[in-house]
Amino acid sequence: MGEQQQQEESDMFSTDVEFSHKEATAGTTNLKGKLVFAHVIYRHGDRTPIEPYPTDPWRKPEFWPTGWGQLTNTGKQQQYHLGQWLRKRYSSLLSKTYNKDEIYIRSTDVDRTLMSALSNLAGLYEPVAKDVWNPDINWQPIPVHTSPEKLDSVLAGKAGCPAYEYAYSALLDSPEFQKLNDQYAYLYNYLTKYTGRTVDTLEGIQRINNTLFIEELYNKSLPEWTKKIYPSADMTAVAAFTFSISTYTRQLARLKSGPLIKEMLQRFVDKSKGKLNPDRSVWIYSAHDTTVANVLNTLKLFDVHSPPYTACILLEMRLNDKNEPFISIFYKNSTAEPQPMLIPDCGIECPLNKLFNIYSDILPQDWDSECKLSTLMMTYEEANIGTAMGILVAIITIMLFLSYVVMVYYRRRSYKNYFSYTQVA
Repeated sequence: MGEQQQQEESDMFSTDVEFSHKEATAGTTNLKGKLVFAHVIYRHGDRTPIEPYPTDPWRKPEFWPTGWGQLTNTGKQQQYHLGQWLRKRYSSLLSKTYNKDEIYIRSTDVDRTLMSALSNLAGLYEPVAKDVWNPDINWQPIPVHTSPEKLDSVLAGKAGCPAYEYAYSALLDSPEFQKLNDQYAYLYNYLTKYTGRTVDTLEGIQRINNTLFIEELYNKSLPEWTKKIYPSADMTAVAAFTFSISTYTRQLARLKSGPLIKEMLQRFVDKSKGKLNPDRSVWIYSAHDTTVANVLNTLKLFDVHSPPYTACILLEMRLNDKNEPFISIFYKNSTAEPQPMLIPDCGIECPLNKLFNIYSDILPQDWDSECKLSTLMMTYEEANIGTAMGILVAIITIMLFLSYVVMVYYRRRSYKNYFSYTQVA
């Protein structure tokens, strides 16, 4: 996506997240110190549509033999090339042969991200020397770790979090978003009419836009009705904007991406203090466009856009001559070299301890506790209703219990009186 188009999209929407990112010029990439650790977060490669719409002429599975939402051969190749690029960039951190104590790879528990990680590793670790196990196959198995999405609060960010879900729902119901719904009601109505599916959210527009994008990418003829709205400035802008919604407020950012950012910062600390065990040098996360956007937005580095396939964030740590750790963040969203990011109030080289201060508002102290929904988060009306309902339920429960106690008491008393009477008789 071009810079002019990104700027147009940014101008069309405003968020409460203060975007302070400006790409540094090439002359500022001469970073001081020795590179000692790198976190890599990338989006998977090219994929098939996740879900066709009901009237989609390309909805039949035979048009997409690999299945819905699956990594394509093009996607495998994209990740393979990214792996080769990572090999060149981090040759000082990684041996030519695989060593489990040098690198760790984690993926979300989704086919396309798991396959992307494996394809990436094929380029990162082409077998040489002791790693050659079959001369006919220029590949070697390397472990990729994952966790079920519903249990993953760090990378997938899909573990249950009532406080997040409440805040997210409140955002969508806010006057600001209702205004956006009004603005794009014509798209809701048009897409609902022609797709055979109810489209009444910004995310719904994005999903249709993405399906049309992929079908066009694969030279599938689009229906005549699409010409009025795809491609269009509004569809493109809405699709890009949706990538900021999950972390639109600092509270949402804290609960969605805070755990991942906190994990990476803490790992930087452990590495700098010689406490990382095993003492690895590279940590890779294979994830999604939403992951990339959420992390950038939470770090206040997001220029509103749709992260492309293999979009990649690099968080690197260097030690200066005093052995002090400095962090730099790069974003690679094309085949070009990555751009250094200007960290808010710090620049392209930021002392590690200062990062904790800059991002203190999004680093959860106890994520599980913060995810609990409390009346303090609710509006006055909601809190009163919830409290009243709670009191009512408690009163009813107590009354039922007391009624039961009284009933048992009188039944036992009646039984004793009857027993005494029969003995006398």
